[in-house]
Amino acid sequence: MPLPTEFVDRVEDELGADQAGRIVASMSEPKRVAWWVNPLRPCAAESLPYGRPLASLSGVMTCAPGQRQSVMHHPAATTGAIYPINPSSVVAVLALAPLPGEEILDLAAAPGGKSILIAAEMNNTGRLAAVESVRKRFLRMRANLHRCGVTMSKCYLDDGRNTGRKTPERFDRVLLDAPCSSEGRFRTDDVNTTRRWRPRKVVETSRKQRALIDSAFRCLKPGGVLVYCTCTFALKENEEIVDWLLRRHETAEMHPFRFDGVPGEEGALAGTLRIVPDDIFDGFFVAVIHKAPAPSRRER
Repeated sequence: MPLPTEFVDRVEDELGADQAGRIVASMSEPKRVAWWVNPLRPCAAESLPYGRPLASLSGVMTCAPGQRQSVMHHPAATTGAIYPINPSSVVAVLALAPLPGEEILDLAAAPGGKSILIAAEMNNTGRLAAVESVRKRFLRMRANLHRCGVTMSKCYLDDGRNTGRKTPERFDRVLLDAPCSSEGRFRTDDVNTTRRWRPRKVVETSRKQRALIDSAFRCLKPGGVLVYCTCTFALKENEEIVDWLLRRHETAEMHPFRFDGVPGEEGALAGTLRIVPDDIFDGFFVAVIHKAPAPSRRER
């Protein structure tokens, strides 16, 4: 099944022929299956699925394409000892760099994979608020956190666009894996991955993303860190959203982020990271933003 022509043309126009070619080619290639070994549910190595470690990301394992169902239904997965997750999502949690004892917000958090990784990084100490607006996804997220041994979280069924008003300047760090057009997951062998995509969806989603990132930033304490990420390639959903926030808030400061262990390049906005999909990594975008203390009247 060919990819939508409008998608291919736009990616070539925005990202250039070379990067667009790699992106499009990856969508027809078999992708290895990946999972993360959960330290919150330790078990013997022989009880885990067979796989090989991913050198660039501690705790991440991969196995051959076509093994997804055997991993998903493995006893280690059903007990929470492993969590199937794409390595690109792990990079977002590393960018957040949560510390034990901090108060963290995961906005638009379902199905909960990144919340589980955050809890593990914090040794289950501190406080993690996981917010999701869709009830079905909320229930799945809550079940996933419980199964995987997360004990320091509280889940909220709420629209994340309201969170900044309800809890201003409360959190040390905020992760916003924003709802997006999901272009990073397109597959030429699966019509369902592109069935609902339309150019207008990118525009419609970007409006929601602006409201969410503004809410997320308002939740941050001065000195706090916001990680904004998506699994899409559109500048309108990525660089333009971050640039909008930087212009809207004088205390928002770009913090350059790179990670050498991924097939990544700097995004169109300096300091951002775009992960170009390959046989392991999904397409992904990551931006790290700091909240500076508000300037005094004298400094203004």
